Amino acid sequence: MASTLAKHLLPSSLLPTTCNSTQSPKHHPSAAAAFRSHFHGLKLSISTTPSSGLTSSKASLLLTVVAGKVNKGSVPPSFTLKDQDGKSVSLSKFKGKPVVVYFYPADETPGCTKQACAFRDSYEKFKKAGAQVVGISGDDAASHKAFAKKYRLPFTLLSDEGNKVRKDWGVPSDLFGTLPGRQTYVLDKNGVVQLIYNNQFQPEKHVDETLKLLQSL
Repeated sequence: MASTLAKHLLPSSLLPTTCNSTQSPKHHPSAAAAFRSHFHGLKLSISTTPSSGLTSSKASLLLTVVAGKVNKGSVPPSFTLKDQDGKSVSLSKFKGKPVVVYFYPADETPGCTKQACAFRDSYEKFKKAGAQVVGISGDDAASHKAFAKKYRLPFTLLSDEGNKVRKDWGVPSDLFGTLPGRQTYVLDKNGVVQLIYNNQFQPEKHVDETLKLLQSL
């Protein structure tokens, strides 16, 4: 169901390949090539071709950006959600060590699989930095369990059914609000946000950016 959702929401040329692929996501002539939010500011890069007939101002309407409620330097709203094993996990559990909280659209979609596998492949680096990794989507615990087992994910996946936490944190949506946003937060050991990173079309970049920050803390 999740993979079907992705195919309906994104053009095939925008969908990243599976997690084992080394190919970069292809550019679409009428879509954003990169959508990034560094810290609490937003940076939007648009790539169009002359044949697309779109001005940069019109192309900018291809993405819907909503100002987040959680900013750099703030303490985000707490939450308690079920993990892939059906156990309740609270944000406060991670206080005392850095934690990477990443919101993603859905299990088993190409971009989310690529992102999860990238976190998996760099998990030892996160452990070395003393950080925990937590993924959050609207999928239920059973979906998370199957997703984690299939790709051998060593970190926690939380079920935000109804997207309440996503809304509380103000995670922006993309593509006219039809696609749940992909946004990563890095909290320091005191629970204060030190980085907010948003990139829908290059999911592996979330890993690179968060590791850079964690290694500088």
